[in-house]
This record gives sequence, structure tokens and C-alpha cells, in this order.
Amino acid sequence: MSNQANTKWVVAGLLLSILMAAMDNTIVATAMGTIVADLGGLDQFVWVTSAYMVATMAGMPIFGKLSDMYGRKRFFVFGLIVFLLGSALCGLAQTMTQLSLFRAIQGIGGGALMPIAFTIIFDTFPPEKRGKMTGMLGAVFGLSSVLGPLLGAYITEAISWHWVFYVNVPLGVLALFFIIGFYKESAVHRKQQIDWVGAVTLVVAIVALMFALELGGSDGYAWNSIAILGLFAAFAVFFIAFVLAERKAVDPILPFWLFKRRLFASSQVLAFLYGATFIILTVYIPLFVQAVYGGSATNAGLILTPMMLGSVAGSALGGIFQTKIPFRRLMTVSVISFFAGMALLAFMSPDTSRVLLTIYMVLAGFGVGFSFSMLPTASMHNLEPQYRGTANSTNSFLRSFGMTLGITIFGAIQSSVLASRLKDAFAGQEAGGFAGGDLRSVFQSDVRSQIPPDILDKIVNAMSDSITSMFLFALIPIALAAVAIAFMGNAKAGAEESNGAERADGSRS
Repeated sequence: MSNQANTKWVVAGLLLSILMAAMDNTIVATAMGTIVADLGGLDQFVWVTSAYMVATMAGMPIFGKLSDMYGRKRFFVFGLIVFLLGSALCGLAQTMTQLSLFRAIQGIGGGALMPIAFTIIFDTFPPEKRGKMTGMLGAVFGLSSVLGPLLGAYITEAISWHWVFYVNVPLGVLALFFIIGFYKESAVHRKQQIDWVGAVTLVVAIVALMFALELGGSDGYAWNSIAILGLFAAFAVFFIAFVLAERKAVDPILPFWLFKRRLFASSQVLAFLYGATFIILTVYIPLFVQAVYGGSATNAGLILTPMMLGSVAGSALGGIFQTKIPFRRLMTVSVISFFAGMALLAFMSPDTSRVLLTIYMVLAGFGVGFSFSMLPTASMHNLEPQYRGTANSTNSFLRSFGMTLGITIFGAIQSSVLASRLKDAFAGQEAGGFAGGDLRSVFQSDVRSQIPPDILDKIVNAMSDSITSMFLFALIPIALAAVAIAFMGNAKAGAEESNGAERADGSRS
């Protein structure tokens, strides 16, 4: 079989792997209500999501570095196998504790899959074809954020929540077959010392911070509680220890010299800011549809389809044109579209039509889509193969970290504004028990119909204001993203051949 035919199967394996790993959290979130009803452990369900995210984020920079040292294929295959093992175990779980443990196993595999997939593309294809290929991977990444909830709802209702996990097995086995059978790694990798101190301090710091963000503000864990403050303190101590270890390490997990490169540094900042803002659209637009429009859960999921299509189009165009147009110009188009879409969403009201909401979502999704294909490429631009895994895993890590931090901070803003609006709306009046607590259940159709119209209007307006106010605050990090884009310079994909790859000392090859 020709090398071109082999490459097609390799790409198919990478696309399947990215789809599974990126979609896993969203597909499970839709099924969580059914899982809790079946397994119990309502007080433990947060660990199901946290365990996966913590393991994924902790593994990304480590697997990226290991793939630089010993090769992509072995660690990608390892990630696939571990992910499939975790998926099968999750489907067999009998308690919430078991499910959380098995989700952590899944997360370890996911931490290897996402960053290495983009690096394999960069290693496999010549510069002029990388844009198109990374555009495809980026489109799948964007697709997963919207497809996950729909697929999760369908599988849970039509079959069983167990199949939310089992569905990964046939897809993963097929991906494994493609990668093992057709991916022939040719890059030469330099043996390096393993930075064990850096790896351990980084993992502990990430775990402490993730649990602080996930548990803070929940029942029994106030933000000023000893447990949450202790986790933040542990993060600070171990992160400082990590920085000190990296400065002394011969071959650090995260080489700080990378951040001296403007394109790399700005790409990492953008990954963080885009991750922090895009995640709130995928979470709160469906809530807006249910709470304000009174749509069903299915309609709330389907409403994200325009944003999905916009992000896929943006990712594809970014991939196609990044070899012809500098990163900075393309990302300028991206941030203008993203800012405009978010600004329009921030000024919505209960009277905003579905048609206008759809247009706003397409605009925002189109802008974000560019980042899925362009930022991984920009991170690895002009780097020798032995540094590409580290560079791309850092980008994936910061996007995931931004998503976690964004949903925490903006979620707190939404909750605060909602409480304030409800207090003002029902000042001196009886709210019928609705002016406080979690209002999501109120907007189920059977409950909604029982709420007096005057009270329902006040709740709807309060919910609308809280969500749009959050979108308004999200314009701040998007504006900061515009500043970061200004520092990207005039580099464009495909220029490696003429400019040479950059070594650790900053020299050219």
C-alpha cells in the first residue's frame, strides 16, 4: 500500500481518537442525571467529572514530553489502550466511587491522545499540507463540544447510560488498528533525562488546583473553608516548586525558553482565553433556551448546532489559509467574529428571536473555530521534532485549564447576578419558593406550567439578565485575546523550510 494510502488511515485513526477524548466529558454530563438515579451517590457525582479532567490535564504536559523523548506512536497507542480500558470499566461500574476511579483511568489515556494527535500531523505532513490536516482535527474538536450532549441524551434514552462509555470501545479499537497498522514513525528522537521532580510537582499542583476549583462553592466546601484554602495553598507551594525545578532541570517537562518566542507565548495565552470563554457558550446557551424560551432539553441541545457548524467552518478555513496568510491576520478575523458574536449575545433579552440567536451563535462559533486548527500549529511553528510534543501539549493543557477556570469564574458571576435580580424582583413579595437555590429544575415543562405567570416572568427576566451579564463580562478576556494576537508577528504556517527549525538555545538549524 502506498504511503499516501497509509496516511489516510492514520488521519482516520487520529480523528476517531480526538472525537472520543474531546467528547467524553460532554457526553457523560448529559447522562449524569440517569447515572445518579441508578447508582446513587448524589453527593459524589462531581468526582465523576473532576477525576477525568484532573487526570487529563495532569497527563498532557508529561505525555507531550515523553513523546518528544521516545516517540509519538508508543505513547499514543498507550493512551488509546488506557482510554479504552477506562471506558469499558466505566460501563461496568456498580457504584459512584467505582465510576469516579475508572473515569480517572480514562482521563490518563485522554491526556495522551489529544496533544499527541496534533503533533503526529505536524510530523507526518509537509508544511504546505499541515494546515488542511490540523483544520480537520480542529473541526472534530469543535464538533465534539456540541455533538457530545446530543449523543449522550440519545444513547441514554434509547439504550442505557452504560453505552455512553461502551460506544468508545468499537471506535477506539478501529482507531487502534489504523494507528498500529499504518503509522510509520520516522522522526529521530533525542534521548533525554526524565524530569521526575518537575513531573511530580506539576501533577500535585494541578490536582490541588483542579479540586479547589471543582469543589469550591459547593455544599460543604465554601470558598473560605479550610479545605479549599488548603488546596489553593498546596497549589501555590507545588507550583513554585515546579518552576524552581524546571529552571534547574537538564531536560525540563516545560522548557521556559519556549515562552521567549513571541508566537509560542501568544498562542498559549490565546488558548487559555479562548478556552475560558467558549466553554460558557456551550454550557449557558442551552440553559438560556430552556429557562428563558421554555424549550425542552432536546431543543436546548439542538440549539447548539449552528454554533457547531460555525466552528467547523472557522476551523476548516483557518487550516486552509494558514499557509497563505500570517497567523496574526487570520486570528484577527477570528477575534473580531468572536467578540461580535459574544457582544450580540450579551445584549439578548427574552424577546430576542430564535433566528437572531442562531445568527449570533454562528458568528461566535465561526470566530472560535479558527483557534482549534491554528493555535496548535502556531505553537509548534519552527520547532524541531523533539520539542513539538511539549509545545502542543502545553497548548492543549492551557486550553483545558482555561475552560475549567472560565466555567468556575463566569459561573460564579452568573449565580451572583441571578441572586441579586431575584432579590430585587421579589422584594417584599412571596416568590413561591423560587427566589433562590438552583432554578434549573423549575424550567422543566411540567413544573413551568404550574408557576403563576407574573412570577414566571420575573424569574425568566432574572435568568436572562444573569446569563447575558456573564456574556458581557466575557468580552474582557476576548479583548485581551486581541492584544495577544498583536504580538504574534508575521509568521505563517509552511515557512519552516526556509527559516529553519529552532533549537533549545534559540539558534536555527
